[in-house]
Amino acid sequence: MWVALLLAISSCSEDRLFEQFQSFEDATWSEQDSVLFDLGELSSLEGKSLIAVKYTEDYSYSNCYIRVIARDSSKSVLQNKLLNVPIFDSKSGQPLGEGFGNTFTKYDTIPFDLPIDTKEVVLVQYMRQFDLPGIKAIGLKVLKP
Repeated sequence: MWVALLLAISSCSEDRLFEQFQSFEDATWSEQDSVLFDLGELSSLEGKSLIAVKYTEDYSYSNCYIRVIARDSSKSVLQNKLLNVPIFDSKSGQPLGEGFGNTFTKYDTIPFDLPIDTKEVVLVQYMRQFDLPGIKAIGLKVLKP
């Protein structure tokens, strides 16, 4: 039983180059909270990149606008784009993504390639509201090509 579980966990990690989450105190993403992911150790960004939003049913919008900023090693901005991540189904109101209880995680593909020189990615909530209650964490995942 334990061997099967360990094999399942290790096989799941083989498909990714990078995965990290950063949590927010009081499950609230503040407008001033930039989330930084250091990709300096990655030798390649050729795989698909995903954003993950861990949220609760307390989140009061159907989507979340997130600014994705890619920077090089000298902190120069290589790319600055806005991404719309659906959180709840707009018709049924049902939470999107996987989860249990009142906490869910929604992965969404970044629909553009990160520049090859990207060494860090900064995510900023762009909902034009100072605090976003119900957002517990934000993550970034880079898959192998």
